[in-house]
Amino acid sequence: MGKPVKMNRQERKERNEQHDFWRHHSGDCNPGGGRRHWNDTGVRAADSVFTAVSSRKAAETEGYRGLFGRLHDQQGEIDEAVVFVYRAPKSYTGEDVAEICCHGGIYLVQRTLRACIAAGARPAQAGEFTRRAFLNGKMSLTQAEAVVDLIASQGQQSAQAALSARDGAVFQKIHRVVDKLLEVSSALAAWVDYPDEDIDEVSDENLRRSVEQVCGSLQTILREYDTGRVLREGVSTVIVGRPNVGKSTLMNLLSGEQKSIVTQIPGTTRDVVEDTIRLGDVVLHLADTAGLRDTQDPVERMGVELAKKRLSTSYLVLAVFDSSEELSDEDIELMEKIKDRPVVAVINKTDLPRRIDVEQIRSRIPHIAQLSASAGEGVQALEREVRSLLSLSELDSSSGIIANERQRACVEEASRTMEQARQALEAGETLDAVNVCIDSAIDSLLELTGERASEAVIDKVFERFCVGK
Repeated sequence: MGKPVKMNRQERKERNEQHDFWRHHSGDCNPGGGRRHWNDTGVRAADSVFTAVSSRKAAETEGYRGLFGRLHDQQGEIDEAVVFVYRAPKSYTGEDVAEICCHGGIYLVQRTLRACIAAGARPAQAGEFTRRAFLNGKMSLTQAEAVVDLIASQGQQSAQAALSARDGAVFQKIHRVVDKLLEVSSALAAWVDYPDEDIDEVSDENLRRSVEQVCGSLQTILREYDTGRVLREGVSTVIVGRPNVGKSTLMNLLSGEQKSIVTQIPGTTRDVVEDTIRLGDVVLHLADTAGLRDTQDPVERMGVELAKKRLSTSYLVLAVFDSSEELSDEDIELMEKIKDRPVVAVINKTDLPRRIDVEQIRSRIPHIAQLSASAGEGVQALEREVRSLLSLSELDSSSGIIANERQRACVEEASRTMEQARQALEAGETLDAVNVCIDSAIDSLLELTGERASEAVIDKVFERFCVGK
């Protein structure tokens, strides 16, 4: 992605014609420009290693039918099995496919695989089935990426986002922007051909409105990505506070096991204790740290330095305070240090008589959760505050959220060139210069959907897949 390149009228016409073909004749899109065919080696291999009780061949079976029988190789019978046959174009890949279902023992599966390979099959490459589906026009590149995101999802919202993307939500969302840009680009092309005609779409007011609308849509997509990333990847989170406020007890409560040693002796935690936990639908990469205080103990001092380092590198801060004690100078210092960070103030030990000034905390940290970690009470309050702080409650996971850095980079590039288009309009530059920027934005977004993705980009996408899928 680089500097916008000017298109001539013929190139623009060909681009738009390809776009229309992909939209209307291949489901979502077909970056290969047409269906790619593979032979039926898999079905024939199945017939070589499988004999149905009915004596019917897989190659003679219509689609979506199962055959019961026995697997065999040169040494004899391997196992009972069921073979399902899927016919093009209604299979997952758009090709003829045979699926062998046998018992899952390592020996049986390995022997079956060896028999299939001997019959002419080969092991699938990483993501090969989904890659074939993409190349055969069965799904867009964003839908293909959603498959691996669905496999890796760690909660309900992340799974819902992946499902929606797999069903085409991201593709459709991006194409609503592309359609708007194509409309503007076509109007500008018509104006170039017929400069004396009054074309309403290219009036100063309408053109500026269209450009600003697209800029706003792209910025919204980018903001949603930042929030959606939390659901997919989790949040690096650090628990901080002075000694004996209950940081390790909170860590143990959230992790569901004894991860940190808990005693009444200040400075017990010397190292950073880490775990990955799920707080409701949010994954937290959690770190329990040493209590923040001045100390002469050289080992504890090293732990405090590690805590400060982790505090500076973590995204989310859980700052723990003791409800049964008044705020100390260390508490005030900590609040001042983190008040501009994404932070939830955890007021612990609510089962004891309260002495803490909650409003003094609230003046610096709006998000407050009150709980008793030792009693196991109040986790729901912490979950609510974390979700609110991360804006997860406002996120519609079914709306089509871009899912990875490749997609984000494409949207960012489109946003950058559309900002150039807006600046060109404000500077009074020629409409031809504006159209160059619009064409570049269209190309960036079509690279996102896969309609203009290079082989190198496609290879990079499918590197993330597990073997076969």
